[in-house]
Amino acid sequence: MPHGTDDRYALSFTTGGLLAREAAVLAPVYGELRDWAKVRDAAVGENLLQTRTHSTGVRRVRETVNRLSVLSDRELEILADVTASERGHLMWAAACRRYELIGEFAEEVLRERFLTLASTVSYEDYDSFYRAKAMWHEELDDLTDLSYKKLRQVLFKMMVEAGLVTKQGAIEPVLLSTRVTDCLTERSPSDIRFFPTRTV
Repeated sequence: MPHGTDDRYALSFTTGGLLAREAAVLAPVYGELRDWAKVRDAAVGENLLQTRTHSTGVRRVRETVNRLSVLSDRELEILADVTASERGHLMWAAACRRYELIGEFAEEVLRERFLTLASTVSYEDYDSFYRAKAMWHEELDDLTDLSYKKLRQVLFKMMVEAGLVTKQGAIEPVLLSTRVTDCLTERSPSDIRFFPTRTV
């Protein structure tokens, strides 16, 4: 769907990757404090993510909080107790909600290719998707080549970490657990649309 130029894509997802490990650390802190600003302050102040430098810590905490803040209370509650694979799925959904560009790629390219029985997703698929979006979003045209490649690299890294794609680009059909499925289908349209799965 065409967007006006005022509806710009947020493109600040180059920190870290999926941030599933970080999410497991910070979600319970939110459970105690119920305030994202306090979570951010506590996480940075106590170096809860155990980063080597303060600036890296600030960036990682900020980005993890940005993504966690789009999850429901139920999703945040189960985040610390779920398996690594479920956590990866929830954090992929969080990235898709937080960043429209990732969500659209997940739905229009990753899931679409899976449903049409394509077995892989490649940098070329991303490039043609990106070029099509750039026709409506001038901010995509404004990226330097380096930034463009970094965004693409991080997006594919996130898909690998979430167990959706292998390092070689083969699409991995996803089996979502019942509790993750319940969370994703609470939204309308269902966030299962972000995953390579036949479940609707």
